Amino acid sequence: MSKRIVECVPNFSEGRDQSIIKAISDAGRGIEGARVLGIEPDGDYNRTVLTIAGEPAAVSEAAFRVIKAAFENIDMSSHEGEHPRIGAVDVCPFVPLEGVTMDECAILSRELAIRVSNDLELPTFLYGAAATSPDRELLSDLRRGQYEGLKERLDNNGPNMPDFGPMEWNESVARFGAVVIGARQILVAYNVNVDETDAMAAKKAGSLVRSTGRLLKREDGRRTRIPGMLPMVQGMGLPLDAHGISQVSMNLRDVSVTPMHIAFEAVKSIVNDHGVDTCGSELVGLVPLSAMLESGKWYAPEGCSDNNELVSAAIKGLGLDSLGPFNPDERIIEWALEKGVEA
Repeated sequence: MSKRIVECVPNFSEGRDQSIIKAISDAGRGIEGARVLGIEPDGDYNRTVLTIAGEPAAVSEAAFRVIKAAFENIDMSSHEGEHPRIGAVDVCPFVPLEGVTMDECAILSRELAIRVSNDLELPTFLYGAAATSPDRELLSDLRRGQYEGLKERLDNNGPNMPDFGPMEWNESVARFGAVVIGARQILVAYNVNVDETDAMAAKKAGSLVRSTGRLLKREDGRRTRIPGMLPMVQGMGLPLDAHGISQVSMNLRDVSVTPMHIAFEAVKSIVNDHGVDTCGSELVGLVPLSAMLESGKWYAPEGCSDNNELVSAAIKGLGLDSLGPFNPDERIIEWALEKGVEA
């Protein structure tokens, strides 16, 4: 029987209190068939990103327990952070990796949303491939107004009311807010390092490669936009003071459309034109094997088909170990599952 692997990436609204982060992350452990592979807190955002992967039913159970633990440990009425959020668990996407379709992930999303609304009596929204209508596909639309605007939305009956759960403000909703659950393609957080301290070239590259491109403004108020180079990419340039370099920080929203090596070589070409060079790159979190193999095929000798050699070629070609060791057994989702790695 072929493997069936899904990834789930709950984002919960606590990135500073280590005891709370541990309690919520630990809630996803101890479930046969699922593993917590990554825990990435951010103090400025006051948000933590979990990576859970494994068999669909087990991963869904882990996600439910994480949401329940967030409900028990986070009070959104006193939460502050730079990242937009609508609840103690802001978003909880399912991602098909192996032997599972997007439609199946959409079904997982719906089942989890109904379970959370029934068992925990919390409002839930469906987004992405699980959305109930095309105008509800975008997370940003469902999250508009954030937690602070949720009460008014519920009191006034819209727009974008929850798909399931309570439709009125109550003590539980005041504590938790709401959660957006859905299905999407794999998203890879990928940063290209630029050998400069002021981020001048990095900022130019970020505005050129991102899909939305660059906004032009005239003195009379007229505006137009130059489309970006790369599809399905969010990007910006910023200094990385701790390392004395800069980065083009990107979200590759569909790595099958814009692979890592295309993003890397595009940034390299732009900054080279400004007399600056790249100095490797960085993956944030875990990455699917398919993404590493795709980039490895570009950097490996033509005709190479060995997975280990392709992964090694990707690590070297992209400079993924430039800021620290890159262990593929810990950073590639499928290999981490095979090796029994857990964060």
